[in-house]
Amino acid sequence: MARILVNLMSFTGTKGGMETYTRELYREFGRRATGHEFIGYASNEFMARDHSWFPGTVIASGFSGENRYAWAFAELFMVSRAAKKHGADLIHSPATLGPWRSKMPAVYTMHDMLYFRAPELMATPHYTEPMKWLEKRAASNATLILTDSVASAEDIELYLRFPREAIDVIPLAGTAPVEVPKVAPERERDLLLAVGNRLPHKNFAGLIRAMALIPPAERPRLVITGSRGDDPLRPLVEQLGVGDAVELKGWVDQDELEWLYTHASALMVPNYCDGFCLPALEAMIVGLPVLMSDIPVYHEVGGDAVDYFEPTSDQSIADAMLAAVANPERLAELSRLGRERTALFTWPKTADRTLAAFDRALRDPARAKSRRRRRAR
Repeated sequence: MARILVNLMSFTGTKGGMETYTRELYREFGRRATGHEFIGYASNEFMARDHSWFPGTVIASGFSGENRYAWAFAELFMVSRAAKKHGADLIHSPATLGPWRSKMPAVYTMHDMLYFRAPELMATPHYTEPMKWLEKRAASNATLILTDSVASAEDIELYLRFPREAIDVIPLAGTAPVEVPKVAPERERDLLLAVGNRLPHKNFAGLIRAMALIPPAERPRLVITGSRGDDPLRPLVEQLGVGDAVELKGWVDQDELEWLYTHASALMVPNYCDGFCLPALEAMIVGLPVLMSDIPVYHEVGGDAVDYFEPTSDQSIADAMLAAVANPERLAELSRLGRERTALFTWPKTADRTLAAFDRALRDPARAKSRRRRRAR
């Protein structure tokens, strides 16, 4: 049995997909006999939330995950100290960052390299260089790096100069965002849905500009959920005069979310770049057809079970919207194909491969670190 310290410093209840990944992965570990003991080292915000899903003891770090200085200090220095204090055999950092040095093997899950690939699309440009430095420091200590897609693995190798043989691609899985009804309700033919925060790389502004290209009489309805506070997209909606067709929502309650997922005709995912796409899998689980950007990583997720458009072309997005609402037969086919494709992505599969990676790191950490140092020179 190995004792694994899990770095939960990044978890504050606001990190979206990274928190979903960690919660579902460790919940799956809790359903089985892994042969390992898990100890969480957590932020103040994590400790204040329900964490009954974590399959082990959780230790309060005393540091805030929202205060960037306290968080960075804890990530760099305190996680490894806690691991040593509690006799950990391995550290797992599931949210990209972690200790810059540790005596025991360290496995990092790095979901994307967006600060390197698209720094101009980051919401806080002044934060880009510090984040790139932190990611490089994490890679310098990594025994293995886990990532969600081949596209991200290639970026990690390129930008962090990390050896490809020490990167394990382990796709994520979807979890139904709402209860799947036994009898599917009739979907509203002209209703499109988009979900997520308002980070620039998600390109929700492209959806709004695309809507403005469609004649008013032909416009479908578009609901965009997921903003916090004042929605930065609202001025664009008003400027382009598409408020009759575009509805901006903040965080919606479970009842409204269920209605949207079961009544919308398609989910729109217009990202310029990404590391994976949990929202697409979540939509496919409940039979919601998906239209998404034609970028390599999305082909890994969607395959032939989704329709694609060019995210840099507002006209391409507009054409995809109109084609979707005009062709219910194609949407029905996408719904069926999407449900079938989700069988390829399950949390038990993700858990199996992650445990295998832990075992690999524990078996021969010295060899892995030596290989990493040779590559870095």
